[in-house]
Amino acid sequence: MTGSTSMVYTQQCGITLLLALILKNLGFRAIPIISYMSQAKKLGSLNALKSGECNILLCSDFVSKGLDIPAVDMVINYNIPLSPNDYIYRVGWTVAHVNVAISFVSPDERRHFNIIEKHIGKKLPLYPAPFEEVLLLEGRAIEAERLAQEEMKEFGWMSGGYLEGEEVPFRSGARLS
Repeated sequence: MTGSTSMVYTQQCGITLLLALILKNLGFRAIPIISYMSQAKKLGSLNALKSGECNILLCSDFVSKGLDIPAVDMVINYNIPLSPNDYIYRVGWTVAHVNVAISFVSPDERRHFNIIEKHIGKKLPLYPAPFEEVLLLEGRAIEAERLAQEEMKEFGWMSGGYLEGEEVPFRSGARLS
């Protein structure tokens, strides 16, 4: 949905930053908002989305609650939330403001997805990824991820300048969470 405004929910701050960098490397106007950011940086990210400077806001679970951004066209659950209530919060919010809600479900997340369906009392439609189209973009995506991982490794949590000058816990070689 080129030109639309989107919110992407993830479970971990490190994934949020990495995805923001990958999307930036692919030419998208994406910005993260995570719990480790100062309040000023969080507000800066929200204002960048609201002003149109960025059109994709990536949110880690801990900061996603309480966000009310009325001009969002699409919500994407990059990770299925562990709690059905978190899913309902994200998608329930979506119903009032958004045209599309998409959830990526890996085989490892299938159990949580089934719990969510049982909790809401509804089977959600499944749309398999168009394999041929995905393969056409695979090379670009792999290169964008490689560059993003290099930047994360070199600059840690300050990657992309998102957290520059802020006190942030980062351990070299540790998995970002």
